[in-house]
Amino acid sequence: MDLLRSLPIGSYLEQPVTWLHKVDPRVKLAWLMTFLIAPVLANPWWRIILAGSLILLTVVAGIPFRVWRKQIGWLLLLCTFLFLFGSVAPDTLAVEHQPRIPPFCADLKADPQIATNHTPDTSAFLSSDCNLLPNASNYRYVYFDRPKFGFIPRLTITRRSLDIAIKISTLIFTLIYSTSLYLLTTAPEEITAGLEDLMSPLSRLNLPIAEITLTLTLSLRFIPLVLEEVQNLVRSIRTRAIDWKKLGLRRSAQLWLIVSEKLLENLLLRAEQIATAMDVRGFTSPNEHKVQWHQLKLRWRDWIALGVLIPFWCARWFIGGTY
Repeated sequence: MDLLRSLPIGSYLEQPVTWLHKVDPRVKLAWLMTFLIAPVLANPWWRIILAGSLILLTVVAGIPFRVWRKQIGWLLLLCTFLFLFGSVAPDTLAVEHQPRIPPFCADLKADPQIATNHTPDTSAFLSSDCNLLPNASNYRYVYFDRPKFGFIPRLTITRRSLDIAIKISTLIFTLIYSTSLYLLTTAPEEITAGLEDLMSPLSRLNLPIAEITLTLTLSLRFIPLVLEEVQNLVRSIRTRAIDWKKLGLRRSAQLWLIVSEKLLENLLLRAEQIATAMDVRGFTSPNEHKVQWHQLKLRWRDWIALGVLIPFWCARWFIGGTY
């Protein structure tokens, strides 16, 4: 079990270097915010297009399949489960069926001889009103309705439940995978430099921009350490061949509590070691010890990526619509 490979969340792919790695971190941050904001109030087709474009972008960028196949596999499995569960879940609307045409017109279409039961003037008047009614359309609120059969509950898929299922599954996929793709192709130092450059105007308001960016860098660097500690503890438990059935529920809970305390202790020890290493090197304040994390410069590929944002948002406005 290798958590650093099976769950590469927050990990940076150093090799191979793709063209997506070479894009300016500020431009990639703008695209990340675009993917996170674009699904808001969008129709289901636009949400599906966004999810598909993320997969297409991964393939076009040339990221090795071994890197993202496990992560995207589990993510697609989760989103598929959410889609299926949301499709058959109640849509929370207690809608009562009402006829689309008056009762007389419905009966008249079923049996034209009913008009003879009324006076000639009344029959002509009601028949003329029925002819003015529009023909029924192909609109259906319920797509699928299967009654209860044995132990299988009743399954009903409505227009609203299907829209909600698409909304939830695509939002989860877009949120997690776009963020993971950004962290996979952008080094923590580049993220820090890009955020510091974008937030530099806020320094006029006496906000600690340098401290914020330094904290973010240390947090991104600390994520692999957390996964490594969890992996080591899991391996240590497996090597002891513990029989969980004989332990029982109470003793198993006590054992997991001990493991959690050990994990917290190891993480605090790692944090103390990092703080000591920075203190020994004289790094006491980011304002006094300016570190040039990354040299930011917009190149031709960055301007092309920024220019694509214009037709993207035009398509979002005219195609994406509103939900």
